Amino acid sequence: MKAILCTEYGPVEKLTLGEAKSPDAKGSGVKIRVKAAGLNFPDTLIIEGKYQFKPPMPFAPGGEMAGEVIAVGDKVTRFKVGDRVMGLTGYGAFAEEVVVAESNLLPVPEGMSDDKAAAFTMVYGTSYYALKQRGNLQPGETLLVLGASGGVGLATVELGKAMGATVIAAASSAEKLAVAKAAGADELINYSEEDLKDAVKKLTKNRGVDVIYDPVGGDYTEAALRTMAWNGRHLIIGFAAGDIPKIPANLTLLKGCSVVGVFWGNFTMKEPQVSADNMMTLLKLYSEGKIDPKVSDVFAFEDYAGAFRALSERRATGKVVLRVS
Repeated sequence: MKAILCTEYGPVEKLTLGEAKSPDAKGSGVKIRVKAAGLNFPDTLIIEGKYQFKPPMPFAPGGEMAGEVIAVGDKVTRFKVGDRVMGLTGYGAFAEEVVVAESNLLPVPEGMSDDKAAAFTMVYGTSYYALKQRGNLQPGETLLVLGASGGVGLATVELGKAMGATVIAAASSAEKLAVAKAAGADELINYSEEDLKDAVKKLTKNRGVDVIYDPVGGDYTEAALRTMAWNGRHLIIGFAAGDIPKIPANLTLLKGCSVVGVFWGNFTMKEPQVSADNMMTLLKLYSEGKIDPKVSDVFAFEDYAGAFRALSERRATGKVVLRVS
């Protein structure tokens, strides 16, 4: 089978499109013919050896996909050959075939395209866990979303609205903010043109925000933290800006707020039943039309380098997807 292979750590130019051995489905494993694979920020880290988990080389990156079941292990009970599925791989999705644990898969809802299915699990899973379990977002509260036009950012805008919050979307251009507005954002901040703290103070009449969703890091983290309302929760998702910020600890004391880490991958392993319940809620929200994956860029399998650059250069306004087969 064809696969995008990482044989040495480095930028996307180090990856190659080559041949790999077709995997076997055993036990609770489900073998899938991959139709589409979602590209996420961790994929840009894992190929450079900067992610928390380092697969044995050579490996195919790619943490989520959608496709068709072509074989099942003898312990699989929920899926059969021919079923359309979507879910998490950890790595290995950038290949024509992959074996995934049954517990990491969901049925693709009727009418959902392969591209959208490949863009669903990680962004909505991460964002819902962040807002519900880590942020305890309540109806009527105010949510500030940094990087609001990216995959997780747009998912968070949609989920914040579905959970009854007032959503302030912050991004670096008018084009990106227009996408966030279309996803349901109530207020918009262009932080390349206006001071984030001042803009939030104006929009909230000096009250501040209750929850901050922060996948960006860098200088924006401290600026956002300074907008926090009393008893607020600042959710640390990742560091797309590249720099891991150092937060002045006195701000948490003065504002009576919390800085909360969000590691969704570990959560799915340590609390599998809660994670499964979350995913059922997300499928229900999709069926009700309250969330809908935004796929902004679709690349051919052979143009994987273009897909990585669209993400790493922060040009995408939604999810980036590779068409595998």
